[in-house]
Amino acid sequence: MPELRRDSITNTWVIIATERSKRPSDFAPPKEANGEAKDRPDNCPFCPGHEQQTPPEVLAYREQGERDTPGWLVRVIPNKFPALSTEEDVESHTPAPSLYTAQTGAGVHEVIVESPEHHDSWADYGLDQATLALQAWAERYRDLRNDNRLAYAQIFVNHGSAAGASRAHPHSQLIATPMIPAKVMEELDGAAGYYREHKSCLYCTLAAAEIREESRLVSLSDDFLAFCPYASRFPMEIWILPRQHQADFAEITLSQIQELAGILRKVLRSLAFTAGDPPYNAVLHTLPYQGEGYEQSYHWHLEILPRLTTMAGFEWGTGMFINPTPPEEASRYLRKNPELNPNQQE
Repeated sequence: MPELRRDSITNTWVIIATERSKRPSDFAPPKEANGEAKDRPDNCPFCPGHEQQTPPEVLAYREQGERDTPGWLVRVIPNKFPALSTEEDVESHTPAPSLYTAQTGAGVHEVIVESPEHHDSWADYGLDQATLALQAWAERYRDLRNDNRLAYAQIFVNHGSAAGASRAHPHSQLIATPMIPAKVMEELDGAAGYYREHKSCLYCTLAAAEIREESRLVSLSDDFLAFCPYASRFPMEIWILPRQHQADFAEITLSQIQELAGILRKVLRSLAFTAGDPPYNAVLHTLPYQGEGYEQSYHWHLEILPRLTTMAGFEWGTGMFINPTPPEEASRYLRKNPELNPNQQE
């Protein structure tokens, strides 16, 4: 029978449509939907040797070479076609009084080119490469907090054209905005409400419950857990959380980055192994730059959202999702990858 499940953080509801239950092989996207964008290494601006086709780098980890030349392992550049402009100041465009609110498009939009190898992905990275990619995330996130115009930085991965990737070369993006996005604010308020009532972090409570119950657990390490959330919106949805309370991604240590790299690459290898390398989005949710008052209640986390179903009229009309694969089944499929055993530490 179908079941309605409530997300403890946002109070939104999900329909777990067990009568539509699907195995991973049932989703098998066609190759184009699975997302190889049509650029090749010889015409890819992100490949080594093509550095002059991009804006000047703002950060690079190198084995050799000068700035904006080959020899890099990870390279961060401004987006050539940014959603927001670093040149703008935050100014209101709203006449008073008015029903409508507008302001200048101030912000930052960067591309983190995570590997010099055109055909790499998180399922292919070695541990060292994965660690460098996450170091770049952390370094750019920390650096941009010094810009007083910015309230929040969203780091995300679009893997596959069906998930929004316009380039096949492995990369993530960072968009920093002058306001806290509504989705993040919803999480902040939900966690704060729980903290006021229970004097404890909801995410810490969820982490302990998932470890104890095990049925949705995907992988476990000393500092992190990966699990399919109880009210999963998508088949094979996976969250990764620090096991100990940590509100701000800026607080992550190098040893934690190395451990996060290990569990993230294993989880994404398992997703590729289980569901045929599906398109997915990965989004990092963390404490806003102007997040005073939420330090005890919020908890940064990474959400991996496979694009195995399509949002249609019901989802757009209600904000509710229909998920045909219960998270307990999804985690069981994911654990079949021989690299993963949630009953053993990484």
